[in-house]
Amino acid sequence: METNQELISIVLPVFNEESGIQNTIEILQRFIAYQPEKYELIFVDDGSKDKSADIIKKQKEKYPTIKLIEFSRNFGHQLAITAGIKYAKGNAVIVMDADLQDPPSVIPNMIKKWHDGYDVVYGKRLVREGESIFKKFTAKMFYRLMKSISNIEIPLDTGDFRLMDAKVVKELNKLKEPEPFVRGLVSWVGFKQTSVQYERQERTAGESKYPLSKMIRLASDGITSFSAVPLKIMNYASIFSILIGFIYGLVKIFNHFSSVDFATCSMFILSGIIMFGLGTVGNYLFRTFDASKQRPQYIIANRYGFDYEKNKKYLKTLKQNNG
Repeated sequence: METNQELISIVLPVFNEESGIQNTIEILQRFIAYQPEKYELIFVDDGSKDKSADIIKKQKEKYPTIKLIEFSRNFGHQLAITAGIKYAKGNAVIVMDADLQDPPSVIPNMIKKWHDGYDVVYGKRLVREGESIFKKFTAKMFYRLMKSISNIEIPLDTGDFRLMDAKVVKELNKLKEPEPFVRGLVSWVGFKQTSVQYERQERTAGESKYPLSKMIRLASDGITSFSAVPLKIMNYASIFSILIGFIYGLVKIFNHFSSVDFATCSMFILSGIIMFGLGTVGNYLFRTFDASKQRPQYIIANRYGFDYEKNKKYLKTLKQNNG
């Protein structure tokens, strides 16, 4: 097979994927062996407690295209993506999950769109196999909520599975947000973007690393990063509170209702509004406070496979063998 000079970097965040990471590596290696482009696979171990990193290190000896970044602890999926694209050297960078629910077979279509002149090609899910009705529903509602309240255009029904041109990655690497919402940032930087449609597969091993608590945190990061609507809602809530107080005053004057029951109801309503408002404002303030500390986004304990001279020799051998 004739090999061209384009290098494609695939970034794969990893967290406790021991049961499936071996299969993932084998599938990806079989895939890239038959592609005309050159590839590097950058695994970012996000503080796994199992043997995920050990398996990747062992496979790296067999496949020099594999690279591994180990975090000193768990910093989160979005920061694992951020670290991976920072160290990617490809003409284009593809982000995908290590469980391969987003299939490699979609990648050639992404590359074709990239060759057609698009700078970002994101995967748009038609089907989400193996996920609960609740998760599908909440994900669908989240994307539509983000679309309605954010100040940027975030495509519906898309995750982090996407191809980005090197110039897009260069701009993303300039951003230093402590809690990045990567898919939102990709939309924010702009450039020419399009989609490819695909059916998301069911997990073949392991379990989802995004339980409800993490999904809520991701949604919160996305909303507070790209929308001031929650703060505006609090303005309307304050007007509502004033109206409640005014009505209560009138009721007291004319004594048409039981003042005790109405006062109790008003107290609960106003208390709930105040607590919600404090929580909303606190979330925004914390993001500002967190950024002001200027801590590094993540800490890398070890890096493996980033000897590019050695990898060039491997790629040359691969080209000759496929030629």
